[in-house]
This record gives sequence, structure tokens and C-alpha cells, in this order.
Amino acid sequence: MNAPAPAGRTVARLACPHDCPDTCALEVTVENGVAVEVKGGDMPFTHGVLCTKVAKYLERTYSPERVLHPLKRVGRKGEGRFERISWDEALDTIAAKFKAIAAEDPQQILPTSYAGTMGLVNYAGMDRRFFNRLGATQLERTLCSSAGKAGVKITLGNSVGTNVEHAVEAKLILIWGSNPIVSNLHFWTRCQEAKRRGAKLVIIDPRRNETAEKCHQHVALLPGTDGALALALMHVIIGEGLHDREYVARHTVGFEQLAGRVKEWTPERAAAVCGITAGEIVALAREYAATRPALIRLNYGMQRCHGGGAAARAITCLPALVGDWRYAAGGAVLSTAGFYGLNHQALERPDLVRGNPRTLNQSALGDALTAARPPVKAIYVYNNNPVAVCPDSRKVVAGFSRDDLFCVVHDLFLTDTADYADIVLPATSQLEHHDIHQSYGHIYVLGSQPAIAPVGESKPNAEVFRLLAKRMGFTDACFDDADEDLCRQALESPNPALKGITWDGLKANGWQRLTLADAPFANGGFPTPSGKCEFYSESAARQGLDPLPAYVPPYEGPTSNPELAKRYPLAFISPPNRHFLNSSFANLEFARREAGAPSLEMHPDDARPRGIADGRRVRIFNDRGEFTAIARFNGRARPGVVNAPSVWWRKLSPDGRNANEVTSQALADMGGAATFYDCLVEVAAA
Repeated sequence: MNAPAPAGRTVARLACPHDCPDTCALEVTVENGVAVEVKGGDMPFTHGVLCTKVAKYLERTYSPERVLHPLKRVGRKGEGRFERISWDEALDTIAAKFKAIAAEDPQQILPTSYAGTMGLVNYAGMDRRFFNRLGATQLERTLCSSAGKAGVKITLGNSVGTNVEHAVEAKLILIWGSNPIVSNLHFWTRCQEAKRRGAKLVIIDPRRNETAEKCHQHVALLPGTDGALALALMHVIIGEGLHDREYVARHTVGFEQLAGRVKEWTPERAAAVCGITAGEIVALAREYAATRPALIRLNYGMQRCHGGGAAARAITCLPALVGDWRYAAGGAVLSTAGFYGLNHQALERPDLVRGNPRTLNQSALGDALTAARPPVKAIYVYNNNPVAVCPDSRKVVAGFSRDDLFCVVHDLFLTDTADYADIVLPATSQLEHHDIHQSYGHIYVLGSQPAIAPVGESKPNAEVFRLLAKRMGFTDACFDDADEDLCRQALESPNPALKGITWDGLKANGWQRLTLADAPFANGGFPTPSGKCEFYSESAARQGLDPLPAYVPPYEGPTSNPELAKRYPLAFISPPNRHFLNSSFANLEFARREAGAPSLEMHPDDARPRGIADGRRVRIFNDRGEFTAIARFNGRARPGVVNAPSVWWRKLSPDGRNANEVTSQALADMGGAATFYDCLVEVAAA
């Protein structure tokens, strides 16, 4: 229950809405209608601890830069000049435009949203109902994680894995494509406890990030080569007879085919691909096979490349091979979201779809806005800042610059994207609306209640779509559902893991735990078609994919594209800046002060022949575009790879550009995913 509060003072229970696996519980203290403190709630996974960004959430909520009223554009697109209008004028303008375009072809209207908030009501509820009923183009939301999730689904059946609350009991932890000090703080605290108990921590990542500095071993492979490393680890484990024969026989499918496939992936071959030594591969394989329990924590960095889905698939074969699923602290996890089974059908109402609308991929938004046929004539942006975060920025900006594109942006701030809007609508922060949350890093459901009244004239997403539905003449009863109705509908699910979890319970306590076994796959029972871990997958074959784990090389690499590598010899990645969360927080003064300026981490061996000195401005470029940053020799870059911590807002960068000037719209092998870390560049002194 909420703590008793003195008169005029209340404490509200909320959830952090941002795109992070920790999904922290929050407690917000309010005095006389003003939030005065944000601290961590008592949910067991997060133990009352917040990251430094969310601990300063009031600076976001009460920022003087917040959009407080509806606005309409009065300057040229991109200038960011607006004047205040009323909500009625804004909604009437949007509805009139949408009606006119829909009368011609509703597919010419494109919703563009992502994970600016992860709450299900404001992320994927009334908005999906509205655009489904309108018959608008469907959006494939693929920027972050869809390749990895598709690969894991082939092997394990869904986005499921180890509950990392048990990580303290692990004897070996492989942190693969992740930087948990920055992006998975509460998992990292458990890693530290495991380390104190004697566990070994190994990080596998091209960058010597903040977490690598605290681990026993860093395997600094080249970007996009994780699948080759996983196959070579299996080569050693199977070749030396180190696998768990009983678990493999009882709870897996396709071992013999897998053994045949990995024979070709010798440590020497993989070492040449990955840019590491064969000795590192052999030693890691033997240590992993001999240590129980061992935990693999994947994150999304390793799947943002051409072979991202295949890599995630191969890595998640490893725990079954050595029998690690027998243990609560063993196994692997990319995401726990598949355990929840919330009622997304009730929230989104796909049955409302009119006709057979096309689907456009957000990872190729630049092409969608400049070349799609029929053309996109209206775009509605919410929970998203695509001008900053989508790949191949020049094409994205060209699309948003079109005078014939009607653009609406619903946001808390005048983002890079809002500068191109015809109408800007003020959005609520998490402190100002109801929502319900699942997680992709733990197994708790969280409820979030408004702590304060909406700031200015801001409105939550769900409310705006209810109002627009009425103006569009939609009479379906579902458009009358209140936000708390949506929260209840999300929980109306037959999933036994949700038994006993109610909206009233979440309102009272803030969180409730899914009912799951500590080691859910100790005796098999995977949510695959066979009920087993599938080394060989018939479902993959039916999709036209390789039924066995395979290595899919990067589009842009020295072996896969040697001609391109001659012109652009440096691999480029843009990992999260620890002071931002994607592009969220990047406009706030405290975050920019801590982040300093856009930087490019380089190895001195790469800088020296280019005449580049530490602290000097450099130009990063390829055929797609260029941007500038400050060179940093901080020990984080391996030879042949440069790192640009991101995502900076373009208009807050010295040259008005950011790292996505050079990234590609090419899609990964699975899930239609973005390939941000599959990119070659050259660097020169600016």
C-alpha cells in the first residue's frame, strides 16, 4: 500500500516508462500538487535504486523546454518556428487532413511511433485502434530488437530465458553485446554480488565499455561477427565431448545436424573472422562447458547487423548444449517479454483493420517517405524522434522536408522531428497518466498512476486518439474505453503466469510478480513447436531460413565487401551514450553537461596514420553522409573499430548532424531489423 502521507502530501506508485530492461518501480512524492521527489520503489528486482537519469526525472517533468500548448508551424519546415493554437483547432485540422487523405487512400497516412514510452496504454493501445480503424499503413517497428527476438524465437520458441534475479548464484557470466552498467543497472548489481562470491565475468563486445573495465576478461571481437564466435564455441564443446548428453538427448532437437554444421567452424576460422585469437575461443569454450551454472546475458547491441538474428539464434543454442537450463542461474536471456502473455489483441484491436493495408518498415523510413507508392501524405509521430534516431538521416530529413507531407508530432519537447511538424501536440510525462508495464529484463508487472495533473495543456496519447476518433466519426464502443479500462483489458489473459494479477492489485502495491518456476526449462517445456530447444528448426525452414544455426556476415566488412573496405576501412558503431536513453534526455541540460560533446572513440593505431590527435575534431564519412565529433583516445576502441556514443539530437550538435548520417537502411537477416552497427566509414581530421 502507499505509505501514509501527511495532509497536502501524497506518495504515488509509478513505473519508469523508458526503453530499458530494468523497468524500475518509482515512488513520487507530491506536495500541494507539485512533485518534489522521485525515488525507487520497493519492487524486489530494482530494490529502490534508480539510474542517474531517472533520479533527476523532475528536471524532465518540469523542464522549461516542455511543450505546454498545441502549436502550428509558421516558418519553413525544419526551422522550428510555431505559434500557439487551441486543442480544438489542432484536432480539427488533423481530422480534416486525415479525412481528405483517407477519402483518396488511407494507406497514405503513416503512424510512426516507437518506445519513447514502454507503457502499454500509451505505447500500443488506443493509437493502434485508431489507425487500424482508419485503414492507415501499418508500421513495422524494427529499430531496436526485432532481429534478435526472431532468432531467439526459432531456438527457444519465444522471448523467454533466465530470470536474472538468480544471477548472483552463477559461477560464470557472459555479458554479450551489452553494457549493463549503463543499460541494465540492476542486473549489474547482481553480477557484482556473483563476482564477490567467486564468479568470473566475461564480456564479449567490440568496445571496451564501462562494464568491460569491471570484468575479468574482455573478448573484443569485430562488429557483426558474434555468430561466428558462437559456432566456434560449439565446435569445441561438441568436438571435445563437453556437452551434456542427457539434456541434449531429452530436451533438444537436431543435435546431429548441429554437430555436422559446426565442424566447419574451427577456432582458427572464427578467429580470423572475429579479429581475436583461436586461443581465446578454445579457452572460453572449455571454461563455459566446465562451469555450472553459467549465464549468458545477451543484449541488443550484438544483433544490429546483417546476421543479427542468426547470431542470437546460435548463442541461445549454447545453454541447452551444456545443460545449463537445469539451473535457475543458468541459461541465457535476451528478453523476458514472452513470459507475460498480456492481452495485446484486446489493447490493439486488429479486428478493426479495414481492407488490406500495406506495411512499411521503420528501419527504412527514409525510403518510405521519399519513394513509397502510393506516397505517404500524412505522418503522425509519437513516442519517437525519427529525424534523430532512424538510419540514413539524409533520406529521413529529405522525407520530412517535403512540403506536401502533413506532419503531426505529439511530444514533450520540440525534438529534431518536431521542427518539421505542421502541428505539434503537448504530451504528458509518466507522472501525469495511467499505464501498465511489462518488462524485457525481469518478471514483474507494474502499474503506474498519475502523481500530478497534466502540466500545461498536455494530454496522454490515449486521450488524443479518443478525441480524434470522435472527430473522424468512429462510433465503435472501444473508443470510449478509459485508460484504466485498457489496463484491465491488458490483464484479461488465460496465461497462467498472470494468475492473481489484477489492476486493483497493481494500483495498491505498484507491482506483482509473474508465477513462474525458478528454472522454467529444467525439464524442457520450451514454447517451440516441438517443446524442445530446437537446434534444427522446421519452422525456420518453412520461413525460407536456414534450419540450422549459421553465420551471416556483415553487409559492410573487410571479408564480405573488400572493395568498400578499401575506401572505408573502419568499422563504425554508435552505442548508447550513458547520459542519454536513445534520444531521450539528450536535450536536458544536466545530461548534455555530463555527456560533453559528440565524440568518436579511436584507437591510437588508427588515428596516428591519419594525423589525428586526441581531443581534435574529426570528420566521419562514407557514401551516405558525414558528421563531425571530437576524437577520444580513452582506451575504449579496439583497432579497426571506431565508436560514437549516441544518440545526440542533430540541432544540439555543433554541426547539426549525428551518427545516423552514416548508418544504413539495409535490413538484418530476420525481423526486418535495423543494422546500425553494420557500417564502414573513414575518418579524417576536420
